[in-house]
Amino acid sequence: MNMENNIVAVSLFSGAGGLDVASFWAGVPVVLSTDFDSDCIETLKSNALFANAEIIKGDLHEIDSSVFQAALQKRNYDKFIVIGGAPCQPFSKAGYWVGHETRRGINDPRATLVNEYLRVVTDLHPDGFVFENVESLLHPTNKVIVDRFIEIITEQGYKSKIVKANAQDYGVPQKRRRLFILGTTGDFKSDEPRKTHCPEAECKAKGLAPYVNVGEVIAGFDVPEFFEPEEVIEGGTYASDLKEVPPGMNYKALTAWYGYPNPKFVAEKRYWNFLLKLAPNMPSWTITAQPGPWIGPFHWDNRRLRVPEIAAIQTFPKGYRFHGTRRSIQKQIGNAVPSLMGKAMIEHVKESIE
Repeated sequence: MNMENNIVAVSLFSGAGGLDVASFWAGVPVVLSTDFDSDCIETLKSNALFANAEIIKGDLHEIDSSVFQAALQKRNYDKFIVIGGAPCQPFSKAGYWVGHETRRGINDPRATLVNEYLRVVTDLHPDGFVFENVESLLHPTNKVIVDRFIEIITEQGYKSKIVKANAQDYGVPQKRRRLFILGTTGDFKSDEPRKTHCPEAECKAKGLAPYVNVGEVIAGFDVPEFFEPEEVIEGGTYASDLKEVPPGMNYKALTAWYGYPNPKFVAEKRYWNFLLKLAPNMPSWTITAQPGPWIGPFHWDNRRLRVPEIAAIQTFPKGYRFHGTRRSIQKQIGNAVPSLMGKAMIEHVKESIE
């Protein structure tokens, strides 16, 4: 029988709280959040949503599982889950192979934080979990990490599924692909997390809403009170070029490939998000954590996006507060799991253990 708030969550690698917000929205209150970054910790503490959560600053390598157990013991709950997206070191093309002699660990130098996530899961044995990462974790040179992850949690008695997800399918106004590994001690009630949105041409047949366009969610922030000095491009190296790029396109609009007279660039010679511009009638391109000065997406009005705009594109609640420098806040928001996307994943696990 489902009782209100009888399922709670422990959040690892919480960052600015994108997945934590998702958990609250899914009806699974977070009782403890942790991160090693001071600005992230202050961001969490700045938002009333976390008023009843313990917020711990520290490197997960150095936080004993008993800390999480103690936080849980202070709360009334029937079941609990662990959520989080372990940062991985950049995946090189070098092959790493797993040593099966290590029963609980993944013998891969890039996976130390994945191991810490697994350590907490195996020590606490939650009723379910949500693990998030980049989709490239499934690349042949990296998939060994996923395979060993599944092997370890299967040994621990979990049923699991790998979900390759696109944020726009869950009401996020952004094209953003991510990998989730979902685990439960129960039984999944459906084949996949419930999608809410789809291409407009398919909506009638599927009974879903059309993808959310970025213009809908950031329209209210295009007023002087939200102005940020960092948004200005005037006088910059590529300011005049950006103004020539049509909404929804990138630098390739200024190449021979596109038929541009006197081409300024050569197609496929730049990062795809160089001079990338939003179109108001489409979902946003992926919001990044550390964009270079001419890496988009840019606003269609030829400026950089404002903090409340990138927060809205990531589906943080309106008025959510962030702590730190402009660069730090961009990184926090860009690294976050879009909250509506995370909500669908957590709901899928929640219903399997109710």
